Amino acid sequence: MCIKKGISAAIALARYDQNIMGEEVKLFRTWSSPFALRIVWALGIKAIEYETVFEDISNKSPSLLQCNPVHGKVPVLLHNGTPIAESLVILEYIDETWKQAPLLPVDPHERAMARFWAKFGDDKVLGSIWSVFIKQGKEQEEAMVPAMENLKFLEEELKGKKFFGGETIGFVDLALGWLANLIGLLEEIVGLKVVDGEKLPLLSAWMQEFGDAPIIRDNWPARDGMILKFQALRDATIAAASK
Repeated sequence: MCIKKGISAAIALARYDQNIMGEEVKLFRTWSSPFALRIVWALGIKAIEYETVFEDISNKSPSLLQCNPVHGKVPVLLHNGTPIAESLVILEYIDETWKQAPLLPVDPHERAMARFWAKFGDDKVLGSIWSVFIKQGKEQEEAMVPAMENLKFLEEELKGKKFFGGETIGFVDLALGWLANLIGLLEEIVGLKVVDGEKLPLLSAWMQEFGDAPIIRDNWPARDGMILKFQALRDATIAAASK
């Protein structure tokens, strides 16, 4: 189990309280956004019922633009009429609003480090992996160097732990959860192994363990659709760069 058994009563009580209080929880997302998946997973772990509003990013709804006028992006969480934008910010809001199945640790230093690694994933890991994906030949080989350096930092952080959050899925796991799905998709598209089980055994095991958790596995977007989407993105990016 990836969620502590002892919190089941708390989850049931929280769901009861949510129904009694008539809370409105709505999530604006797209079918494929890895950032929105963080919120889907978090709400699932905390057993919070919510309404999903799927957005077409090429034709954004007035509701989305009203809820997130600064960036106009998903995900956006609407809680009792109040919008919260940016996935990592939303994760913290969810954790502070619904106390059951905590995502962040109690210790202040551990909480700070969880935020550090989540930001490292967005600022460093994501960009370096994407660079490998959209490059070819020698440029791709060169892009692999910083990507592997960043992944090795994650490998080191996993020493002695099942998840980044310890024995249960936590804030950092959700923030880095895209790795467990997108890495395999990108490897298939470019025909290149990025996360090698021999070179990065802990990260490889984490990807498998995280991806196999029911709350995670049951919410992955359709693989065929993701392959088509990212293949088209790669082709378009490479074509634009060659002009």
